[in-house]
Order: sequence, then structure tokens, then C-alpha cells
Amino acid sequence: MRWLIDNFGVVAELTRTHLYLSLVPLLLGLVVAVPVGTAVRGVSWLRRLTLTIAGIAFTIPSLALFVTIPVVFGLTILDPLNVVIAMTVYSAALLVRAVPEALDAVPHDVRDSAEAMGYSWLRRVSTVDLPLALPVLSASVRVVAVTNISLVSVGSVIGIGGLGRLFTTGYQRDYPDQILAGIIAIVVIALVVDVVLYLLTRAATPWTRQSGVPGRTSRSGGRP
Repeated sequence: MRWLIDNFGVVAELTRTHLYLSLVPLLLGLVVAVPVGTAVRGVSWLRRLTLTIAGIAFTIPSLALFVTIPVVFGLTILDPLNVVIAMTVYSAALLVRAVPEALDAVPHDVRDSAEAMGYSWLRRVSTVDLPLALPVLSASVRVVAVTNISLVSVGSVIGIGGLGRLFTTGYQRDYPDQILAGIIAIVVIALVVDVVLYLLTRAATPWTRQSGVPGRTSRSGGRP
């Protein structure tokens, strides 16, 4: 703990790198997964095929991706884009499964009402389905965010990885305090990011806090 306090500036700089390598892939994964997951939701065979491909992509070892990506994209082994691309693959693989499941949670009568009002498929999805699916989708996004923050540390093996570098250097120097500092920092930023995403979801979905919303417990019957 003393090492963390004495070297706070170093840890803060590594934290910025760690957040970049974790959250940029999360955003890119959403950019890929939301349209793909929305498109395949209503086509059963295409949905199964997409989920199978996503499952296979997620099982690829991270170190294998870190070594393969530079060859495929013409990058150097120490380019941070290696980690960004690899983490984007993992993020998209997890989120492309979560998007259809979140859309499945939207009540059918709401969809029917929107179609009866003349909404096109695209308008209904963008203004009705996705907003109502946001609370369910947010839970998966939070899981992926925390997963990314943990997995990025593996990049330190090839010289990239933000706070993961504290693990490698601490191990090489046989200095447990440095390793402990890395663990503490990663746990803290994971908790902070999770809370921030939770609060953003609550702010974006005010209707979930209204009384009488299905699935919520009344104040007289337990915690809100």
C-alpha cells in the first residue's frame, strides 16, 4: 500500500492507459454488436450462426490474438492498437449475444402498438425497442466493461497493458507491494466504472424508477 501512495503519479498514468485500452474496445464493441444483434434477432438461423461465431471468437486465447493481430494488420507488436483490436473482438463477441436477449425483453404489446401507429422497423427499433431494452443491455455492458479492465492486464506480457505492467515488473523485481498496488488499482477502477455505468443507465431510463412499473417491488413490500 505504501508503494501505491509513493508512486501515485506512475499509477495514475498507467490507469489512464488502462482505461483507454479497456473502454475504447467497449465502445467499438457496442458499435458492432448493436446493429448486428438487432438485425439477427428475428432470424433464428442467422441468430444461432452469429452466436456460434461469437462464442468461437471469445474462446481464442488473448495472447494468440496479441501475436496474430500485428501480422494481419501490419502493426508492430508494441502498438497499443493490438490490444484495442483484440479487446474489441472480445467485447463484440459478448455484446452480440446480449443485444438480442435485451430486445427479447421488450413487451410484445409495445412493439405491436408502435407498428399500429405506423412506425417503420428502423424507427421502432431505434426509438422504442432499444431504449426499453437499455436496462437489460446495460447489465451486460457493465459485465463486459469489468471483464475488459481485467483482461487488458494480459497485454503486459507483450509490453502493453496499463496497470498490468505493475504485475510484470513487480514479479521481475520480486516486489509484492508493486503487484498488490496493481491489483488494488484495477479493482478500484473496475468498481468506479461499474458504478458510473449504473448511474448513467438510471439517468437514461427514468421510467424504471416510476411506481407501478412491472417487475419492480413496491415500497410497502420491500426495497425499491
